[in-house]
Amino acid sequence: MKLSDDVIIPATRETVWKALNDPQVLKQCIPGCESITKHSDTSMEAKVTLKLGPVKASYKGAVTLSDLDPPNGYRISGEGKSLMGSASGGADVRLETVPEGTRLSYDVDVQVGGKIASLAARFIEPTSRMLAGQFFEKLGEIAGKMGPVTTAAPAAEPAKKKQAAKKPAAKKPAARKAATRKPAPKKAAAKKPAKKKR
Repeated sequence: MKLSDDVIIPATRETVWKALNDPQVLKQCIPGCESITKHSDTSMEAKVTLKLGPVKASYKGAVTLSDLDPPNGYRISGEGKSLMGSASGGADVRLETVPEGTRLSYDVDVQVGGKIASLAARFIEPTSRMLAGQFFEKLGEIAGKMGPVTTAAPAAEPAKKKQAAKKPAAKKPAARKAATRKPAPKKAAAKKPAKKKR
């Protein structure tokens, strides 16, 4: 089963990438995650409890990060087993800078086997869709708090350039006014001799 969607996160691409690689953030984002242990930059172990319709199962397994392309994306995959069967899946995650922050696009694939697949088959797709949505929604919320997008800094630079361009223009008219005032005293001086002749 495959799912695809995207979400806009109000944070820089670098901040979202950092969140995607933080075990504590992943623990908060993975629905039903009870614990996550980091073994290396690309390998973790997690314990997750999920409910598919009337069936509830706890899985313990590996989480692996691959196809790393910082800060553009990666593949996150997991595989776990429980008394009710096995579950595996992954997501190809892509990050793209947009005016609102970062667009995170994902393609998810999920496989469920064993008793849980036969007992809760009709719940697998809607539950998987819901869990994927919850994961990326939570990730967006956390990443947004880690480093919100600020447009004030880039907007301030063009404003300064405009002010600098106006200053020389303001000085030129002032110089012209001063030049027109100088001939005025000469005219007054020319009138004084005329009064003495009378």
